[in-house]
Amino acid sequence: MRDLTYPPIIVTAKTAFRVLGQRFQMTGTQHVPSTGGVLLAYNHIGYVDFIYGGLAANPSGRLVRFMSKRELFTHRYVGPLMRSLHHIEVDRGAGEASFRTAVDYLRSGEAVGIFPEATISRAMELKEFKTGAVRIAAEAGVPLVPVILWGTQRMMTKDHPRDFSRGKTISIRVGEPLFPTGTDPIAETAHLHAVMTDLLDATIREYPADEQPPGSWWLPASYGGSAPTLEEAARLDAEEKERRAARRSR
Repeated sequence: MRDLTYPPIIVTAKTAFRVLGQRFQMTGTQHVPSTGGVLLAYNHIGYVDFIYGGLAANPSGRLVRFMSKRELFTHRYVGPLMRSLHHIEVDRGAGEASFRTAVDYLRSGEAVGIFPEATISRAMELKEFKTGAVRIAAEAGVPLVPVILWGTQRMMTKDHPRDFSRGKTISIRVGEPLFPTGTDPIAETAHLHAVMTDLLDATIREYPADEQPPGSWWLPASYGGSAPTLEEAARLDAEEKERRAARRSR
């Protein structure tokens, strides 16, 4: 797969990280294999997650092809960029095509990124997972590597203004690979969720305390922050879905 756009995009992104004075806490990146198909499963807390998520595979020299919503590919300016990076278009109303594309990519030795929650978590905790991640990994016969991002939500996420001020810490924690068999996708998805919950807990606890004081909006309520609970976030998600449906009907 030819990559004319991806390498300069990475250079540009790393330059931007330096300009923003960002500090990185990266652990477990050795769990991303340097060759062969691998599916990376990420938590989803902000709009820039896919930009920082690729760093998890960077030490292994891999380029991650992210499974992303169709709206990005139909955007006038973003669409051509997404296609040039060979990301995978996901039509939530017809997911079989993206499933097959992801499996084909993995079988050909690519690194693919997926967000099992499907949408951003307003609670900053893990929402319920879709079973797609374990089913894709099992079908392709590749390892499933869990990845936790933290700090990206402080820059750009739902319900909050953008903040690209300098000096933020970005944490990326990569867990040991899992090997789903596909015999029980629901149970294997629950296991993935549990593993990533533990990784998220460790990441939050090791994040610089002075950057997430009690009451911080980007900190889960269960950790003393003011982010919505999972139940409150679910209500907000439902209301957002209703507003979108109303706009489409008009």
